[in-house]
Amino acid sequence: MPSATRPLAFALLGLSLSATVFAQGVDSRPPNAAAQKPAFEGQTRAPEQKSGVAFDVIPLVTGLERPWAIAFLPQGRMLVTERPGRLRVVSKDGSLSAPVAGLPAMDARGQGGLLDVVVDPDHARNGLIYWSYAEPREGGLNNTAVARGRFVDGATPRVENVEVIFHQSPSLASTMHFGSRLVFGRDGKLFITLGERSIEEGRHQAQRMDGLLGKVARINPDGTIPEDNPFVGKAGVKPEIWSIGHRNIQSAALHPVTGELWEVEHGARGGDELNIVRKGRDYGWPTISYGIEYRGTPITGGITSKEGMEQPAYYWDPVIAPSGMVFYTGNLFPAWKGSVFIGGLASTNLVRLSLDGDRVVGEERLLTDLQPKRERIRDVRQGPDGALYLVTDEAQGRLLKLVPSTRR
Repeated sequence: MPSATRPLAFALLGLSLSATVFAQGVDSRPPNAAAQKPAFEGQTRAPEQKSGVAFDVIPLVTGLERPWAIAFLPQGRMLVTERPGRLRVVSKDGSLSAPVAGLPAMDARGQGGLLDVVVDPDHARNGLIYWSYAEPREGGLNNTAVARGRFVDGATPRVENVEVIFHQSPSLASTMHFGSRLVFGRDGKLFITLGERSIEEGRHQAQRMDGLLGKVARINPDGTIPEDNPFVGKAGVKPEIWSIGHRNIQSAALHPVTGELWEVEHGARGGDELNIVRKGRDYGWPTISYGIEYRGTPITGGITSKEGMEQPAYYWDPVIAPSGMVFYTGNLFPAWKGSVFIGGLASTNLVRLSLDGDRVVGEERLLTDLQPKRERIRDVRQGPDGALYLVTDEAQGRLLKLVPSTRR
């Protein structure tokens, strides 16, 4: 049907374009914000696109306490964070080290604690690792912080020469929305994704330039500010800022072809957003948003677009509650090459997106068998062997490995 005749056809059938959009996709539930319409075709509820890939799930480690992130060391071993403040080394056979010694004090209340971990691109030479965490401050305040140290392996692993290279400001009295994904750009600069701490005092600071709440920050690995950051030298503006107007980013990865940072951030009741994070851009929170407040009222003015603010490349309503993200580039699963994988907390499954350039053209939900146990997927990474690795955010969390199925 020619596009020009579609509205007339829908009217004759007694249907609206928005209702037709909402009827497709992998989630059959109605949206929380039923009156909202996507800004362009395919912005939400992409059609289901099954890959037909058969895989086995291998439990590598059980009994982890609220694991949050995975990073790979040389020779295929892994670092895994546990939110109460423990960093572990996992061998290929799944054996677990004692907690890594030398980490700074953390505020492990609520959504805080030890969060992301990444390995320096030049780790083979310098031995550095980086981690994000909730940093305690006086008077019950806290903030997201990033530290680095030289990792020393062995029977009693530790980090030495620890430096805190980043402090989110201002500090607030909140135990929520620390953001915290760490991603190295191709130029060696470090992106830090940050939440707006959820409470009203922090939410509206996502649009303010004198603080780092609701922002993506970009720093040099030693904590200094890159000269090509978009707001360097501007009075009253934090020079670490790369982009503004974010809610709580817990999924982020570098596009393997373009080198751009992509992220998925949490909405409220609806409005999880996939964004391509570009220099100096405003992604709208809380001025514009899809979805509604948890209590059922409109978010801010209930609008979804405004001049000067970016539209998400894709959004979910109802939410998946995203955490962890990877572009699959391996050869172990040829049918998955080029897909984006995102961990689902609320959806308790693994979300796979098919892309055509910057557009989402299909969606698939995997690991739906985790749902009866309500295991929340907190992180997903591609290993050097091409397998997918993920952790489940539970009191008895698991580290799982996805490999091609051996079943016939």
